[in-house]
Amino acid sequence: MTEAPASAVPDTLGPGMRLVLCGINPGHWSARAGAPFANPRNDFWRLLHAAGFTPRVLAPQEHPRLLEHGIGLTNAAKRTTRGSGDLRKGDFAGAAERLEAIVRTYRPPVLGFVGKSAYTGTYGGRAEHGLQERTLDGTALFVLPSTSPANAAVPWEERLRWFCALRELVGA
Repeated sequence: MTEAPASAVPDTLGPGMRLVLCGINPGHWSARAGAPFANPRNDFWRLLHAAGFTPRVLAPQEHPRLLEHGIGLTNAAKRTTRGSGDLRKGDFAGAAERLEAIVRTYRPPVLGFVGKSAYTGTYGGRAEHGLQERTLDGTALFVLPSTSPANAAVPWEERLRWFCALRELVGA
C-alpha cells in the first residue's frame, strides 16, 4: 500500500465493509478530536443516521463502530487545514493509489466521496453528485455533497437525498 502522510485522524477500515466513505481532509475540529467529521456543525453523522446507515446518530469518537455497519472511512488528503480550499494539488499525491490499495485489500462494492473535492482532488476533472462512470477495480464510485458547514449553500434536504441514493446503491 502506498504510504500516506501521517494524519491527525485515523482511517477506519476493516474486513466486511460494503462501503468506504472518503472525506476531503481533516479539519481543525477533527484533528483536535482525533476523530472524523468532528465539527459539531458538520452534518455527516446526522445524515448517515437520517439516510438509514446507522440506527442512531453516532458521535465522531465512535467512528470505529461504523465497521459494525459495514462502513469504513478515509480521507483523500491527510493534511489538516482550516478548510478544503486551503489544500494544494500536492496534498492529494498518492490518493488514487491509496484508494486503489484499499479497494484491492477490502473489496467494498462502493466507494463514496464526501464532497466533490475528494473525488476531483484524487482523479482530476469534474464530477457531478451521484454514481460516476469510472469504477475502481469493480468498485462503484459515488460522489456526495460535502457535509461541511462551509457547504451550507446545499440544503439539508438535497444532501439527504444523495445520502439516501447512496444507501439504496449499497443496499444497506
